[in-house]
Amino acid sequence: MNQNLPNGNQIQIEDDRTGVDVETLKRAFSDNLFYILGKFSEIATKNDFYMALAYTIRDRLLRRWLSSQQTYLKQDVKIVCYFSAEYLVGPHLGKNLINLDIVDQVRQAVEECGLNLDDLIEQEEEPGLGNGGLGRLAACYMDSLATLDIPAIGYGIRYEFGIFDQEICEGWQVEITDKWLRYGNPWEIPRTEATVEIGLGGYTEYYYDENNRYRVRWIPDRIIKGVPYDTPILGYKTNTANTLRLWKAEAPESFNFQAFNVGDYYGAVNQKTYSENITKVLYPNDEPMQGKQLRLEQQFFFVSCSLQDMIRIHLLQENSLDNFGEKFAAQLNDTHPSVGVAELMRLLIDVHDYEWEPAWEITQKTFAYTNHTLLPEALEKWSLSLFGSLLPRHLEIIYEINRRFLDEIRTRYPNDPGKLSDFSLIDDRGEKYVRMAHLACVGSHAINGVAQLHTELLQKNILRGFYELWPQKFSAKTNGITPRRWMILSNPELTELITSKIGDRWMTHLDELRKLEPFADHPSFREAWRKMKQQVKSRLADRIEKRCGITVDPNNSMFDIQVKRIHEYKRQHLNVLHIITLYNRIKNNPNLDVVPRTFIFGGKAAPSYFMAKLIIKLINSVGEVVNNDSDVRGRLKVVFIPDYNVTNSQPVYPAADLSEQISTAGKEASGTGNMKFSLNGSLTIGTLDGANVEIRQEVGEDNFFLFGLKTDEVSQMKSEGYNPWEFYSSNPALREVIDQISSGYFSPEDSNLFKPLVDSLLYHDEYMLLADYQSYIDCQDRVSEAYRDWDNWTRMSILNTARMGKFSSDRAIREYCQDIWNVQAVPVKLEDYIQAKASFKVDPNQLLTTGS
Repeated sequence: MNQNLPNGNQIQIEDDRTGVDVETLKRAFSDNLFYILGKFSEIATKNDFYMALAYTIRDRLLRRWLSSQQTYLKQDVKIVCYFSAEYLVGPHLGKNLINLDIVDQVRQAVEECGLNLDDLIEQEEEPGLGNGGLGRLAACYMDSLATLDIPAIGYGIRYEFGIFDQEICEGWQVEITDKWLRYGNPWEIPRTEATVEIGLGGYTEYYYDENNRYRVRWIPDRIIKGVPYDTPILGYKTNTANTLRLWKAEAPESFNFQAFNVGDYYGAVNQKTYSENITKVLYPNDEPMQGKQLRLEQQFFFVSCSLQDMIRIHLLQENSLDNFGEKFAAQLNDTHPSVGVAELMRLLIDVHDYEWEPAWEITQKTFAYTNHTLLPEALEKWSLSLFGSLLPRHLEIIYEINRRFLDEIRTRYPNDPGKLSDFSLIDDRGEKYVRMAHLACVGSHAINGVAQLHTELLQKNILRGFYELWPQKFSAKTNGITPRRWMILSNPELTELITSKIGDRWMTHLDELRKLEPFADHPSFREAWRKMKQQVKSRLADRIEKRCGITVDPNNSMFDIQVKRIHEYKRQHLNVLHIITLYNRIKNNPNLDVVPRTFIFGGKAAPSYFMAKLIIKLINSVGEVVNNDSDVRGRLKVVFIPDYNVTNSQPVYPAADLSEQISTAGKEASGTGNMKFSLNGSLTIGTLDGANVEIRQEVGEDNFFLFGLKTDEVSQMKSEGYNPWEFYSSNPALREVIDQISSGYFSPEDSNLFKPLVDSLLYHDEYMLLADYQSYIDCQDRVSEAYRDWDNWTRMSILNTARMGKFSSDRAIREYCQDIWNVQAVPVKLEDYIQAKASFKVDPNQLLTTGS
């Protein structure tokens, strides 16, 4: 605001909650420490200072967030609703500073208070809301939706505990409870007034309503409250802040006085404990039946809460749900939320009195489905007994959807009764299951894969029938990543170097990176690029020494990195076979001239996935031998970074020289780690799998190290009777490596330790490691030769970054908006702060009630 001075001049006064001048920020920082946290600086902890700063930044988000909600309400816009069981958002503070474009002011304000901004940023607990690529993609998409001014709500689960914190003890993964909420979460706002109720279990009953219509009523035997917690998701240098709405499960009554009064102290709180278990932990171990039940409860819980919330929002402005599908675009992020098809039908038919046909039309208009897997076992299905016991009404609805759908199939394929079994929503071969991917396909108006190859394989194999039936539904939407977190925040050195040459428009228009290409031929720019790379490698080396106690050489050693979820199809153990091969070469000739390499791994194995955990043990056991062998003399180092998550990944991607994307061709849907590496200038060694295919097309074949069988070759070899033993027996180097692992060379304390892994490779080798071994070794030798020419390697690195514009999540979201969602950008304007208007007056006749 402007304030008049006695001499007639004016001074500008900022609002302490929205201003971004250094003095205003310092004042707000101090006020939040005092009034929100109840601390003064002499007794405040580092976490207190982080919390005070977080609240200070949140204030600046809230102005944009509330303005966005007001804009959407007034303009009656179409809203994207992203349904995802995971949101791997990463820490908020650093990202919000970037998006608000106030890093420098905040850094100065914090330093003038005697603190270090980077220390406070590192103090933040990472939200335990996701595990792998699915959740990280959802987070990137939320960032891009806001950056592109697209109205959106992200719906998910507010897990009290994340999947787990990983520690490495004697080489083994040990799971520790991820208590990410133990100090509170300053970024979220509970919205208890928008609480909804969901049912579980029970039975259905049939009746005729007052109009003599046949109706069904679900009588659940358990009721659970869903309480929403909202987190503002701000776009980059825009006024748009969308909502991440996560649901927490609570009991309708937290305490049973009747049970307490008769001495049943456990029973007094039993319902609270049972209800809250639903959102207790991310992805429970679903091997035992209790785990499967909890997982289904989680999925239905957040989907039902979200759909009820969308209906509530809609009815605030509309008199009916007839145009619900024109006002909301609900994207199913994989099969986890696909029960939403049946739930929306239930809400429309049983609660809002719709007939079947108009309800089905609304449902199909509302939903679109993204498939994220080519692994048949990852396509969720639920036994009829479990599904029916938890969701009896939904099973009835699915049966009716299936009956009507199979009538269509009979008409389409009158002479092929086998099609009925192929298409059916109920898998009746053996124990009967509900096929959730089939439900998603039938109940959605659009189906997409997440890379060109992935979509082609969906159409040819796993969803072939649906593609033949509805080819117009299918499209490819190659994944993307946000450059705001994966470049600007995590790699400031590279960001500064790029911006110094081509300006900063690339931050929201990643195709602008193409302007870097001519600089790849400038010796001075290559030298600056090489120095930048050494800086970020040194930063990672410091973290490795601090975290793992291993000293690595950032100056002369190639950083060869594979970080991702630990799974046999991702083939971390193929990487290990290469390490042992190099080790054996050195042992046979200690004076061998080899390119020094630091092999860096990271990733979590599912707690019940024994083979994946054994791979982690193998990596660490091989590292123990290689790192301490005097013949090696430090030329090879093996590092496993524990507890791989967004926080720990941010210094890793910028530091990579070589990115390992070595999954079996035809198994990886897309991948986004491959994009993060390449965007940061890493060269890729990989198969033609997932988005590797498109990355290779973009960066150029000469800048990508390709090896291995192609998808059709994998299929052909398997169909002809693949025998891994033949590769083992005919390749002396491979045989030596396998025999060393089998004999206990890397596990002297237990020579049989890795026998399950070796037996799997020799007698099954589902993921074709032995078939690809020699091609991989030969390709790695080409990598080493290329790395000897540092100048050309740097040129290739520059071209990798320059040609990665396609893989922005902004591009992906634009494609979804145009091809699937039919939504438009809605720019948000902020009014200037005027102190005299910093108040309101409410019309009591228009006051909303609780739950509105």
